[in-house]
Amino acid sequence: MQRTDLTTRRLKQAIWTYFILLIFEGALRKWFLPSLATPLLIVREPIALWAIGLAMSHNRLKANGYLTGMIWIGVIGMLTALTIGHGNLLVTLYGARILLIHFPFMFLIANVFGQEDIVKLGKVTLLITIPMTVLITMQFYSPQSAWVNLGVAGDKAGAGFDGALGYYRPPATFSFTNGTSLFYSLAACFVFYFWLYQKEVNRLILIGSTLCLIAAIPLSISRALFLQVGVTALFTFLAVGRNPKYIGRLLLAIIGFIIALALLNQTDLFKISIEAFTARFEGANDAGGGFKGAIVDRFIDGLVNSLFAASDQSLFGYGLGMGTNVGAQLLVGTRSVFLISEGEWGRLTGELGSLLGIGVIFIRISLAAKCTSSSYKRIQSGDFLPWILLSNGLLLLLQGGWAQPTSLGFCTLVSGLLLASLRA
Repeated sequence: MQRTDLTTRRLKQAIWTYFILLIFEGALRKWFLPSLATPLLIVREPIALWAIGLAMSHNRLKANGYLTGMIWIGVIGMLTALTIGHGNLLVTLYGARILLIHFPFMFLIANVFGQEDIVKLGKVTLLITIPMTVLITMQFYSPQSAWVNLGVAGDKAGAGFDGALGYYRPPATFSFTNGTSLFYSLAACFVFYFWLYQKEVNRLILIGSTLCLIAAIPLSISRALFLQVGVTALFTFLAVGRNPKYIGRLLLAIIGFIIALALLNQTDLFKISIEAFTARFEGANDAGGGFKGAIVDRFIDGLVNSLFAASDQSLFGYGLGMGTNVGAQLLVGTRSVFLISEGEWGRLTGELGSLLGIGVIFIRISLAAKCTSSSYKRIQSGDFLPWILLSNGLLLLLQGGWAQPTSLGFCTLVSGLLLASLRA
């Protein structure tokens, strides 16, 4: 019993280390250890691999159809990449780590974390939103040459991405700006959850994180974050609609959001960011077709087109890792090109071929469907946590970009928390 408790503690420590490194590895690569920027890109992998080995040795990572199928695809994909694909061992290992390390780690989180662990991680996330928002405010109003905007390996060209009205999308503590959107999307789940379960969190921290979440939407100049927060709000409304006794708490949350918005609207800093965000939104709508361009073309058409493209791919594809930026750097000497596809499903079918690629897609769809069904059933009992986490995890499971390290990390973490909330 004592040995089991020690193993559980160590596994939980590994999960927390993975979480902390996910949040701050970009800061290490940009500011504190820029000379180690390249090896730090995979700093989470040794932690996850060690935890998987420990869990397997103590029967804490049990096999299931999703996990077994993904591991077999990963192993076969490595063999085909080395024999009939690109043939580069480093690229193959970099691509295989997604299926053989991060995907199993998702289920390790599910087997080790309980409800109290998820709530504790949620509280820490709320705390982090406060200094994180201070940081992105500094990045938003500072030139790209400023220290807070240094790029990976101390690149003085800056880590920001084109936004609007001369302002750049801030990367926060991450290597790229998508980390900002992914972090606050997760924070939004816990903000909405704790407004319904206020006894589980400090009220001042909840109010402060709510203010920070609202402020972060225009400061990020991210349509993805704006839409994701809207999706989480919609999921919360649907949950309360199924369990009306929570309507009073939801109304209190709405009042809190309105008050927070009114307070922020009194500051010039918030007004300027709103102007930049509005300009970005309108410009992107004109160029990309508004909601249709953001949702239909990017998501639905991307999925359909990738399936049709799979019929034109070779049976076993071009090889694992070739569709990643690191793979491109190792194979052709530049990270700024997509050797296969920018879309996630297109990358999968291009790397693994029509057979294995569609196999990964099927696993992701079936797992997402199971999580959706199970989360919805938990609503009636008053357990909203799985459903609210699903608002963020559903799209990550279906089409989250596993080729990009930060996106892969958040997909692994959020999906693991979602699965853990369903088991708890």
